[in-house]
Amino acid sequence: MDQTKKKIKPNQITLLPPDTRVFVTLINPYGEEAQKSLELSVNTTKEELQSILQQLVKTEEDQVYSFFHNNIELIDTLNQLIASDPEYKLENTFSLTYHPQSLFRIQPITRQTAALEGHEQPVLCVQFRTHGDVLATGSGDTTIRLWDMLTETPIATLKGHKNWVLCLAWSPDCKYIASGSHDGQVCIWDVETNSLKGQPLIGHTKWVTSIAWQPMHLDEECTLVASSSKDGSVRIWSRISLSCLISINAHQKAITKMLWGGQGYIYTASEDTTIGVWNKSGKRVQELKGHGHWVNSIALHTDYTIRCACFSEGNTEINRKQAKVIYDKMLNGKNERLVSGSDDQTLMLWEYTSSKPKVRMTGHQQQVNHVQFSPDGRYIVSASFDKSLRIWDGYNGNWIATLRGHVGSVYQVSWSSDSRYMLSASKDSTLKLWSLQKKKLAFDLPGHADEVYAVDWAPIGGEKAGSGGKDRRVKIWRH
Repeated sequence: MDQTKKKIKPNQITLLPPDTRVFVTLINPYGEEAQKSLELSVNTTKEELQSILQQLVKTEEDQVYSFFHNNIELIDTLNQLIASDPEYKLENTFSLTYHPQSLFRIQPITRQTAALEGHEQPVLCVQFRTHGDVLATGSGDTTIRLWDMLTETPIATLKGHKNWVLCLAWSPDCKYIASGSHDGQVCIWDVETNSLKGQPLIGHTKWVTSIAWQPMHLDEECTLVASSSKDGSVRIWSRISLSCLISINAHQKAITKMLWGGQGYIYTASEDTTIGVWNKSGKRVQELKGHGHWVNSIALHTDYTIRCACFSEGNTEINRKQAKVIYDKMLNGKNERLVSGSDDQTLMLWEYTSSKPKVRMTGHQQQVNHVQFSPDGRYIVSASFDKSLRIWDGYNGNWIATLRGHVGSVYQVSWSSDSRYMLSASKDSTLKLWSLQKKKLAFDLPGHADEVYAVDWAPIGGEKAGSGGKDRRVKIWRH
């Protein structure tokens, strides 16, 4: 079903008399009613509904909501929205779904401000420190480079790997970086001294495919980090002792992506078509089955919250206790939602409590390479070798829009922190900025000379993005 936001033209609708009253039910994104029904005037405005909802759900006074009926957004009064539904009858209850909105707005990325040289081989992974002041990049030249975003100059080159650096991840407190390479080694770096802690960690027999730290609210000192490998295993390492605490023989085939969720479970996607759910003792909690081919990518609706929870906007001080509060608020008493993308050209939406998917999402014509939830958990974006991106409802998996513009495979996507824009990296050598509201291309961002493998949008602040690819250059983009 097409869930794109429809524009209502005044000459296409017939308004109800202004003294008409209707029964309205307010429903949250999970389908739960805030109250059975309210009798309201058809002239009730969006602002008046905000006040009513704040009283019903006892939310913060500054929380802003958007309201939808049949995926049409309430812009002015209820009368306009009711008139847009030709099937509605006055004797029926009119349903409105409400979604919390971001309290801040990020300016769209529109221009390149720097092309940073230094890497001698393709740039394979990029990730900002949470506040966006430092960008880490990993390359086929075996090094990790740190870049100062204020001056757009190099800070340090981290040397210790002996093969391609395939993945890296900042610790939740941003004091360390863990990285994995093509020879199966894992390195932990102290960012304060820009040095390798001890020696590279050896154990994997094939290349490392993912790195994930235990979330801050489960590990305040950031002592545990996990790695997954082409060899089908997950290893949990101690940052303190620099040793492997647990090795999980998770899959018979390669693990393509691994996440450490906020409920304490480790999720592994594999070429054996399954997704494993594990506790940190190495016991399998669930096996998710449904895909017919390799599972390439997985994402949790809490990923952004886990990454940023111990920091707040404009404050670089770590608040370890805050992380649990913010995470619980995002979870809202539910379980984490997981989305997966596969070579079978489909996505699936899951909860770890069931081995079967909640919904199967079809539409892509080739392999799905990357999936990611929006920071607010409301949307999913998928990138495919069919050169398109697709937007899906993050709660029920319904298709919302297809974004076309790339002329090559789309490798990776990154959201703005206010969930209003997406930045995609492609084989066609470009990045493209997409507007969620308009469901179309906002800006074309050429600049790379070859395929763009990786992109990241600074999570807090959001005024910059970084990308890297086959041309060996790191590009910085700003609004």
